[in-house]
Amino acid sequence: MSKGDRLRELRVQLDEEERKRLSPYACLSREAVRQNEEERVLAGHRQSFSLDGDRILHSKAFTRYIDKTQVFYLIKNDHITHRVLHVQLVSKIARTVGRLIKLNEDLIEAIALGHDIGHAPFGHDGEKFLSELSEKYGMGQFLHNLQSVRFLQKIERKGRGWNLTLQVLDGILCHNGELYSQALYPAKNKDFSGLAAEIQGKKEDPSVDLSPMTLEGCVVRMADAMSYVGRDIEDAIRLKLITRGDIPEDCRKVLGDTNGTIVYTLVEDLVLNSLDKPYVSFSKEVGEALKELKTFNHNHIYVSDRVKTQTHKIKLMFELLFEKYYDDLESGNEESDIYREFLDGMSWEYKNQNPPAEIVRDFIAGMTDDYFLGQCQKHLIPQTMPTTL
Repeated sequence: MSKGDRLRELRVQLDEEERKRLSPYACLSREAVRQNEEERVLAGHRQSFSLDGDRILHSKAFTRYIDKTQVFYLIKNDHITHRVLHVQLVSKIARTVGRLIKLNEDLIEAIALGHDIGHAPFGHDGEKFLSELSEKYGMGQFLHNLQSVRFLQKIERKGRGWNLTLQVLDGILCHNGELYSQALYPAKNKDFSGLAAEIQGKKEDPSVDLSPMTLEGCVVRMADAMSYVGRDIEDAIRLKLITRGDIPEDCRKVLGDTNGTIVYTLVEDLVLNSLDKPYVSFSKEVGEALKELKTFNHNHIYVSDRVKTQTHKIKLMFELLFEKYYDDLESGNEESDIYREFLDGMSWEYKNQNPPAEIVRDFIAGMTDDYFLGQCQKHLIPQTMPTTL
């Protein structure tokens, strides 16, 4: 038996072990669907969802998680949560739940690692500003979950994309942890044409609530909220924005008043109410407490005037930077950073199928906070001139 045959045999064995070990409601690796089949994938040793996780982990967009805002920006505190930590927390919490209710942890991990790839710099504020500019330029609203799919499928690898599986892309598209759900039921039997239709429908009506096609995708969506609700409270307490005593009494009684206790309670409740079922669900008591706690966070943290003191400046910089890159594309200024650092080497298909405004949006959406500020410093702030010209 050749080395290649032996490695393929190992993968087949892993696939068979999955079938025996996992829940009948789990999505098996052998059920993975790619838009374009790859012979080297079919002949290789890695299971499909594990391979997708590796591809996301090695993407340039994943690397940029390291300096992307989660909630608080322009604050010098090394212990405040950034996007990269949030993604790791989602992955860990979701895999813990998945292991206990016997789901596919490779699929869970891939969805979790990629779910926020499309976030703009400066978190949801940046997303809002980029969305306003997108509407101004006739592109409709900007939504980070749609942009995550777009990055991974159409922008990464210089426009070639990663050719990820349908199940992973669907989980990323439908991950919206900002929307409250006590229970989630998978919307099965999707295909790539259906995925494209859901993306288009979401563009036209952002209020549409999309359900993942797999139970694993449902778990990641639940874990998204589970990972940030208590963590954001800890960050807000650290910044003296709130005190622990401000947490609603009903929430403290049911969930606890520390991030660790909140996460532990949520995980246990979700597992106990989802085991051996074709859906995932919190109990009514815990679900209502989580909903109340998310409302508390929104009112006392996310929209607090005390953390929005420089938001108007960021908004102005988004507008000016967007206009600058747009003008550079329209005038063909190939010395511009959008040519040199984004479009250089990009595929013919990408450059010719996307109008200038969409290219600008993709460029800005992919920036880290520091890179965005550096571009503003370079292009929008006057520089001191030498004493002789």
